[in-house]
Amino acid sequence: MRALTAALLVCVIASPAAIAQTPANTPSAAAAPITAAGKWRASKVIGVNVYNEQNEKIGSINEVIIDSAGRVDGAVIGVGGFLGMGEHNIIVAMDKLKFSNEAGKTTTGSTSSGSKQWYPDRAVLNANKDQLKALPEFKY
Repeated sequence: MRALTAALLVCVIASPAAIAQTPANTPSAAAAPITAAGKWRASKVIGVNVYNEQNEKIGSINEVIIDSAGRVDGAVIGVGGFLGMGEHNIIVAMDKLKFSNEAGKTTTGSTSSGSKQWYPDRAVLNANKDQLKALPEFKY
Protein backbone atom coordinates (compact mmCIF):
# COMPACT_ATOMS: atom_id res chain seq x y z
CA MET A 1 0.00 0.00 0.00
CA ARG A 2 2.84 2.31 0.89
CA ALA A 3 4.48 1.69 -2.55
CA LEU A 4 1.23 2.52 -4.34
CA THR A 5 0.88 5.79 -2.44
CA ALA A 6 4.49 6.72 -3.25
CA ALA A 7 3.98 5.92 -6.95
CA LEU A 8 0.84 8.07 -7.11
CA LEU A 9 2.65 10.93 -5.39
CA VAL A 10 5.52 10.75 -7.91
CA CYS A 11 3.02 10.81 -10.84
CA VAL A 12 1.20 13.84 -9.41
CA ILE A 13 4.46 15.74 -8.88
CA ALA A 14 5.91 14.83 -12.31
CA SER A 15 2.81 15.57 -14.43
CA PRO A 16 3.07 19.41 -14.36
CA ALA A 17 6.70 19.13 -15.50
CA ALA A 18 5.68 16.93 -18.43
CA ILE A 19 2.92 19.35 -19.42
CA ALA A 20 5.32 22.30 -19.21
CA GLN A 21 7.67 20.58 -21.69
CA THR A 22 5.02 20.44 -24.43
CA PRO A 23 5.46 23.45 -26.76
CA ALA A 24 2.35 25.60 -26.89
CA ASN A 25 2.48 26.73 -30.53
CA THR A 26 4.25 24.12 -32.61
CA PRO A 27 4.01 25.00 -36.33
CA SER A 28 2.46 22.26 -38.40
CA ALA A 29 4.23 20.96 -41.50
CA ALA A 30 0.88 21.09 -43.30
CA ALA A 31 0.48 24.78 -42.48
CA ALA A 32 2.66 25.90 -45.39
CA PRO A 33 1.27 24.58 -48.69
CA ILE A 34 3.77 24.04 -51.50
CA THR A 35 2.75 24.67 -55.08
CA ALA A 36 3.35 21.86 -57.54
CA ALA A 37 4.22 23.99 -60.57
CA GLY A 38 7.48 22.68 -61.99
CA LYS A 39 7.99 20.13 -59.21
CA TRP A 40 7.14 16.45 -59.35
CA ARG A 41 7.08 13.63 -56.84
CA ALA A 42 9.77 11.08 -57.73
CA SER A 43 7.35 8.26 -56.90
CA LYS A 44 4.97 9.62 -59.55
CA VAL A 45 7.67 10.11 -62.20
CA ILE A 46 8.39 6.38 -61.98
CA GLY A 47 6.12 4.71 -64.50
CA VAL A 48 5.78 7.73 -66.78
CA ASN A 49 5.89 6.70 -70.44
CA VAL A 50 8.74 8.01 -72.57
CA TYR A 51 8.13 8.98 -76.20
CA ASN A 52 10.42 10.12 -78.97
CA GLU A 53 9.98 13.30 -81.01
CA GLN A 54 7.87 11.33 -83.54
CA ASN A 55 5.38 10.55 -80.73
CA GLU A 56 6.35 6.83 -80.66
CA LYS A 57 6.46 5.21 -77.23
CA ILE A 58 10.04 4.07 -76.58
CA GLY A 59 9.82 2.96 -72.95
CA SER A 60 8.98 4.09 -69.43
CA ILE A 61 10.81 5.46 -66.42
CA ASN A 62 11.59 2.58 -64.05
CA GLU A 63 13.60 4.45 -61.43
CA VAL A 64 15.01 7.84 -60.45
CA ILE A 65 18.62 7.69 -59.23
CA ILE A 66 19.96 10.28 -56.77
CA ASP A 67 23.52 10.85 -55.61
CA SER A 68 24.76 11.01 -52.02
CA ALA A 69 24.12 14.78 -51.93
CA GLY A 70 20.46 14.26 -52.84
CA ARG A 71 20.75 15.54 -56.43
CA VAL A 72 19.01 13.62 -59.19
CA ASP A 73 21.67 11.72 -61.15
CA GLY A 74 19.37 10.37 -63.86
CA ALA A 75 16.34 8.33 -64.83
CA VAL A 76 16.45 4.61 -65.55
CA ILE A 77 14.35 3.93 -68.62
CA GLY A 78 13.17 0.47 -69.57
CA VAL A 79 13.31 0.08 -73.35
CA GLY A 80 11.71 -2.74 -75.32
CA GLY A 81 10.38 -5.92 -73.83
CA PHE A 82 6.83 -6.86 -72.96
CA LEU A 83 5.43 -6.56 -69.42
CA GLY A 84 8.97 -6.16 -68.09
CA MET A 85 10.31 -9.29 -69.83
CA GLY A 86 13.31 -8.68 -72.08
CA GLU A 87 13.45 -5.03 -71.10
CA HIS A 88 16.77 -3.19 -71.56
CA ASN A 89 17.39 -0.63 -68.77
CA ILE A 90 19.45 2.44 -69.56
CA ILE A 91 20.20 5.56 -67.54
CA VAL A 92 19.57 9.00 -69.01
CA ALA A 93 20.49 12.38 -67.53
CA MET A 94 17.36 14.24 -66.47
CA ASP A 95 18.24 17.25 -68.62
CA LYS A 96 17.91 15.00 -71.71
CA LEU A 97 14.23 14.43 -70.92
CA LYS A 98 11.52 16.96 -71.66
CA PHE A 99 8.38 16.57 -69.55
CA SER A 100 4.83 17.44 -70.49
CA ASN A 101 1.30 17.36 -69.18
CA GLU A 102 -0.25 17.54 -72.64
CA ALA A 103 0.30 15.01 -75.42
CA GLY A 104 2.53 16.44 -78.13
CA LYS A 105 3.76 19.40 -76.05
CA THR A 106 6.86 19.44 -73.90
CA THR A 107 8.39 21.61 -71.23
CA THR A 108 11.67 21.36 -69.36
CA GLY A 109 10.64 22.60 -65.95
CA SER A 110 6.97 23.29 -65.48
CA THR A 111 3.63 21.96 -66.51
CA SER A 112 2.51 23.29 -69.87
CA SER A 113 -1.13 23.31 -68.84
CA GLY A 114 -0.47 25.22 -65.60
CA SER A 115 -2.09 22.43 -63.59
CA LYS A 116 -1.21 21.72 -59.97
CA GLN A 117 -0.61 17.96 -60.36
CA TRP A 118 2.57 16.52 -58.86
CA TYR A 119 3.54 14.38 -61.86
CA PRO A 120 4.09 14.80 -65.61
CA ASP A 121 1.91 13.11 -68.20
CA ARG A 122 4.85 12.00 -70.34
CA ALA A 123 8.54 12.40 -71.04
CA VAL A 124 10.10 12.99 -74.45
CA LEU A 125 13.61 11.86 -75.38
CA ASN A 126 15.27 12.65 -78.69
CA ALA A 127 16.15 9.03 -79.61
CA ASN A 128 14.59 5.90 -81.03
CA LYS A 129 14.34 2.39 -79.56
CA ASP A 130 17.26 1.02 -81.57
CA GLN A 131 19.57 3.83 -80.41
CA LEU A 132 18.56 3.25 -76.79
CA LYS A 133 18.94 -0.54 -77.00
CA ALA A 134 22.49 0.01 -78.31
CA LEU A 135 23.42 1.90 -75.11
CA PRO A 136 25.08 -0.02 -72.26
CA GLU A 137 22.59 -1.68 -69.95
CA PHE A 138 22.16 -0.05 -66.55
CA LYS A 139 22.64 -2.57 -63.73
CA TYR A 140 21.47 -1.91 -60.18
